Amino acid sequence: MNAVLFALAFCVGIFISVQAAVNSQLAGALHANSVVAAFISFSVGTLVLGIAAFTRGGVGESLALLAQQPLWKLSGGMLGAAFVFGTVFLAPRIGLLNMVVLVIAGQLMMSMAIDNFGLVQMAVRKVSNIRMAGALVVVAGVSLTLFGDRIVAVWGR
Repeated sequence: MNAVLFALAFCVGIFISVQAAVNSQLAGALHANSVVAAFISFSVGTLVLGIAAFTRGGVGESLALLAQQPLWKLSGGMLGAAFVFGTVFLAPRIGLLNMVVLVIAGQLMMSMAIDNFGLVQMAVRKVSNIRMAGALVVVAGVSLTLFGDRIVAVWGR
């Protein structure tokens, strides 16, 4: 089961990169209007999720519970919109690879903090030293991805 879930998570990562590239192309086709491209992307996503939600059922019961939720629990949509807008805006300016490695580094750091401290009411899952070492390897990889060519150029002199 874990292998299937890990493979699914890997595929989601692939989707994020493809989504950023597709949305950047959409923005370019719309006179570089990143906001409109992000809006269209979210509209299409909302339509697809709406169909899935109504097909699955239980929409009415879930919506009835919405008024009881604190406002911070609704911030996911705002954060998702910021993510989509950010990728549409940044990918053509800093390159898809640079953007993705920085997104991954940000996700990694925040995920470790959320797990380790139980932020946003998530279960506490202490980050072990070996997992911290793994995160440092990822950060080193991000640094090489971003600055590796410059480092090699300096060493080559």
